Amino acid sequence: MSAGENNRIADTAENISDGVALDVAASFGFAVLAVVHILIGVIALQVAFGGTGQAEPTGALEQLSSGTAGPWTMWASALGCAGLALWQLSEATLRPRRKPAGKRLEKAVSSGSLAITYGFMAATMARFALGDGPDSSEFTRGFTTAMMAHPLGLIVVFAVGGTVLGIGGYFVVKGVRRTFRPELQHFEDSRRGAIIDALGMLGRVAKGVALILMGLLFVLAAATNQPSQSTGLDGGLKALQDHPFGNVVLVAIAVGLISYGLFAIIRARFGRM
Repeated sequence: MSAGENNRIADTAENISDGVALDVAASFGFAVLAVVHILIGVIALQVAFGGTGQAEPTGALEQLSSGTAGPWTMWASALGCAGLALWQLSEATLRPRRKPAGKRLEKAVSSGSLAITYGFMAATMARFALGDGPDSSEFTRGFTTAMMAHPLGLIVVFAVGGTVLGIGGYFVVKGVRRTFRPELQHFEDSRRGAIIDALGMLGRVAKGVALILMGLLFVLAAATNQPSQSTGLDGGLKALQDHPFGNVVLVAIAVGLISYGLFAIIRARFGRM
């Protein structure tokens, strides 16, 4: 197949990915994940004030999947996240084709990792729709244990921890620098812009800190050769309570995750993908 034919095929695929259907599905998937962040934040607040719950994605999905409409909600959410994953895949492969090599690599890494994450979330939601929802903490411990049973598994766990740490740091930097502002140009000249800006900043910093906690647990598990140390987001947040002022930090992160969810809902409705 010639280069010209390859370019035509890629152009056709890009035009399809720019269609209204995929854009609507991606926006809906983004809104679903926003609700998941809000629920994780609410659960974390409950834990901080002596309540119970799993402050992680599966804990939030368990609440969403309850009730008679739960399975339908989960199927719709799974389709939305699958659309968001496909949209990010097109961002990683199709849209950067005419950009410099450095930019193409950057988009391949950033959007490609998001495509995998959203695809995994879509699969998890489908499992909840089928009544077979997993536990994030158990999955994380199981993954870490399985990896460390192999000769090169320690390197893999370190690499996963380092990647999560890097993503967390990226969110913190993006929040502090407010580089998310172009996502909501609709509100640049609005009185509500300052509030939305604050939600975006606080939310991204809080999400970044939560991811950094997760990454540290992976690294700690690898460094001490104790897979049980890798307890996911729920374990990382609850571990804060064992430290001075940890509950204050937990409340701050919980409020930040709720803020991120609110910002993401506004972006899904008024922003651009």
